[in-house]
Amino acid sequence: MRVLVVGGDGYCGWATALYLSNRGYEVAIVDNLVRRYWDIELGVDTLTPIAPIRQRLDRWQQLTGKTIGLYLGDIQDYSFVGQVFQSFNPESVVHFGEQRSAPYSMIDREHAVMTQVNNIVGTLNILYAIKEITPDCHLVKLGTMGEYGTPNIDIEEGYITIEHNGRKDTLPYPKQPGSFYHLSKVHDSHNIHFACRIWGLRATDLNQGVVYGVLTEETGMDEVLINRLDYDGVFGTALNRFCIQAAIGHPLTVYGKGGQTRGFLDIRDTVRCVELAVANPADRGQFRVFNQFTEQFNVQQLADMVVKASQSLGIKAEINHLPNPRVELEEHYFNAKNTKLLDLGLQPHYLSEALLDSLLNFAIKYQHRVDQKQILPKVSWR
Repeated sequence: MRVLVVGGDGYCGWATALYLSNRGYEVAIVDNLVRRYWDIELGVDTLTPIAPIRQRLDRWQQLTGKTIGLYLGDIQDYSFVGQVFQSFNPESVVHFGEQRSAPYSMIDREHAVMTQVNNIVGTLNILYAIKEITPDCHLVKLGTMGEYGTPNIDIEEGYITIEHNGRKDTLPYPKQPGSFYHLSKVHDSHNIHFACRIWGLRATDLNQGVVYGVLTEETGMDEVLINRLDYDGVFGTALNRFCIQAAIGHPLTVYGKGGQTRGFLDIRDTVRCVELAVANPADRGQFRVFNQFTEQFNVQQLADMVVKASQSLGIKAEINHLPNPRVELEEHYFNAKNTKLLDLGLQPHYLSEALLDSLLNFAIKYQHRVDQKQILPKVSWR
């Protein structure tokens, strides 16, 4: 099967492209390398050293004998998107090609506008390319659990059945996004759902939790293939920041009370979930939603786990509670369903298994690359 990985130079996209190539899929990457530019803009760098994209792909071919195609360009340019679809003729498109940081989208008006235009227009261009060039192609789109917010009821997988005034219907689950980034993902979901209804496209929305880990089978083959480990206050996740802070002896920075609960999954499960969606496509006209996570933790629990794991390495880590720069509930109900990918055969990895090998050990190995000026948050929602 020919699979086009949009955003294949990024964290999830790179691991996915290698994983699918290693399993015999014909893979091509689309990317404009803007993720690298954002690091330059912000004056930050990933903890792990990331090689140029062509060097990465050449090394992959040297190690495996497998070739991954590369199309450099911006999916906001529909003529470019059309050329890619005509050339590669994808049977499945895995779409990671979006600005994915909530703090980045909240820096100021310009970053909010850029995030929404980049994400929504790019996705619309892909929808039109599928409609006009490859109408049987299956779109596998990276959504986010952040679309749902933190409702005081269980979070279903995309849809909820309700009764109102004696009538019953199954409707898209209500969305309560917490940033302009998350709002862009909600708009994407509505646009994809609409395209499936009116054009008969087939699509799967993967509402993904927070992803952690550096290692997959493929990215661990060679340092040139290594994946990102972002720890700054804009692109770094809380878990990544805690591990880097522990490695350099900085107190772990828990925002507010630390009761903010989210879904989490290992990068190895991310790539497997994508493959399960690709190998089991939606029907024509169907818009599926899978909640893609394996465990739920709150921020305080993450910090406690990092402290305990650090102790096993002889590192004494402490926790500091900082004023929360975000506008969010710090104590709330959170119970999300995640059965559809498990039903398709996902066998989860767990954070307790990955914390040392795929996070803390990398944090220790590359601690000389840490910029301590990037430890504390710089973006406020207020």
